[in-house]
Amino acid sequence: MKRLGPDDDPDRLYTVTGGRSRAADDLTLDLVTLIVSECDPAPGMQSEHVRILSMCHHPMAVVEVSAELRMPVSVVRILLSDLLDSGKVTARHPRPVTAAHLPDTDLLKEVLDALHRL
Repeated sequence: MKRLGPDDDPDRLYTVTGGRSRAADDLTLDLVTLIVSECDPAPGMQSEHVRILSMCHHPMAVVEVSAELRMPVSVVRILLSDLLDSGKVTARHPRPVTAAHLPDTDLLKEVLDALHRL
């Protein structure tokens, strides 16, 4: 069994989020929502917020931020919601796929049949 390291300490995660288990609002951040910094870190900011602002100068997906911080996505969503509320980052949500953007099913069947014949 893997021992918890300093980054995996549940007490630390509780402290990082201020004891919250969810973001203040019903903001849904998908794993693929892109986050972009709108400002540079300021003195006195929480260290995790500083790291997020530093790494998101170019668009970065929520799941990538989570991986870089080595924190659960649920914790990162709380941190991101804080930054979104203060206008320090913006979120670019993925566009929903509509039927008009999907390939024709007849074409897909033809491709599948051709692949089976190979």
